[in-house]
This record gives sequence, C-alpha cells and structure tokens, in this order.
Amino acid sequence: MAVSIKLPDDLKRRVARVVRGTDQSAHAFMVEAIRQETDRAERRRRFYADALAARAEFKRTGLGYSLSDVKAHYRARVQGRRTRKPKPRTWPR
Repeated sequence: MAVSIKLPDDLKRRVARVVRGTDQSAHAFMVEAIRQETDRAERRRRFYADALAARAEFKRTGLGYSLSDVKAHYRARVQGRRTRKPKPRTWPR
C-alpha cells in the first residue's frame, strides 16, 4: 500500500539528522517508528480490554487478591525464595 505523508520541515530535518551516518534510510526509520507506535497502541488497547474484563470478573465473583499478599509473593520470588501463589479472597460488595 502506497502512502504519502507530508511532514513538517523541522521534523524532516530531525529525521535526516538522526539517520545520518547510519545504514538506515529516512524512509526505513519512519516505517520502523510507525511499526513501533502501532505495536504500542495495540498493546495499550489489549491492556485496557484485559483490565475491563478483569474488573467485570471481579464484580461478578467478588474474588480478588490482597495487595499485601501479592507484594509479599513477588518480593519472595525476586529474592529467589520459593513461595506459594496467594489465594484469592472474597471482598465485600
């Protein structure tokens, strides 16, 4: 798909300055920047959708984890200690 993008002159100069002395063309640089931003936007959308689904599940079941239990679990894991996964508890509605 061919796309034409009109860039402001100052941005064109900045891109040219960034790629100068590299093996990358300005076009390749811009394609990669668009790919990275697209990936980031897709991840952000998935994260938001997952958060909404988790919230709906919590509202439906009332089950969740205590933040202090989760922190203690991960702190132990980071320190290389074996630990049991925290158990969910029922929260007041």
